[in-house]
Amino acid sequence: MELFNAVVIGAGQAGLSASYHLKRRGLAHVVLDADAAPGGAWQHRWDSLTMQDVHGIAALPDSDSPGAPDGRANAVVPAYFGDYERTYDLPVVRPVRVDRVESDGDLLVVHAGDRTWTTRTVVNATGTWTQPHLPYYPGIADFRGEQLHTVSYPGPDHFRGLRVVVVGGGASAVQLLGEIAPVAADTLWVTRRAPVWRTDEFNPDRGREAVALVEERVRRGLPPASVVSVTGLALREQERPAELLGAYERHPMFSRIEPDGVRRSDGTLWPADVIL
Repeated sequence: MELFNAVVIGAGQAGLSASYHLKRRGLAHVVLDADAAPGGAWQHRWDSLTMQDVHGIAALPDSDSPGAPDGRANAVVPAYFGDYERTYDLPVVRPVRVDRVESDGDLLVVHAGDRTWTTRTVVNATGTWTQPHLPYYPGIADFRGEQLHTVSYPGPDHFRGLRVVVVGGGASAVQLLGEIAPVAADTLWVTRRAPVWRTDEFNPDRGREAVALVEERVRRGLPPASVVSVTGLALREQERPAELLGAYERHPMFSRIEPDGVRRSDGTLWPADVIL
């Protein structure tokens, strides 16, 4: 029986970063990845997301973030991750979908079908992409329209001529509204908190300031919070048509979902075909 110091589950950013540091310290480990190819969740992002939009957040330890600002993130980042795995000879095994982890005395046994790995520790780096969170609201089961999460975003043509509610205050919501609003019959943007917009350039200095804010929260024992809480939101040129249509007029969260739409905080019903 081979005994590992660590089994890392997932070969996205967190998994590869963990593997890099484990190898640097000479600790025997293996990385189990459910995907057939490198890239983690990045390989599943929508085609219109470019490297210019991700502000260098794909960078891995001891490596610069890939360039190609106009390149599609779902192509550039997976290629970068693959090169990183090869450069540092990281022990990634794929495709392996872990079923369960069980205790065996002081050790842990990781199961994937009929295969097992015995280890002293497990690093859970699976992320949330394959387990998207759909928040519960009263009436959610009665909605007669379509409910989608960002991970299932099919592209703007899917929403042509429809009335679409976009839920969430992150960069994804802003970018998808930019694509959907020009082709939809109407859109409604709802968030829990009012968005914070930035008008200055997000340059390396601003990036370092954002990282420092996150590190300070962690030192104080607080959760890191969302990315946009430290970077702010900004509109790209391709989102200006949606802005002119009023798509970025933010509304408070609705109070409930009804069969034909959402009940807004002011008591009015906003008829909807899709909630994203």
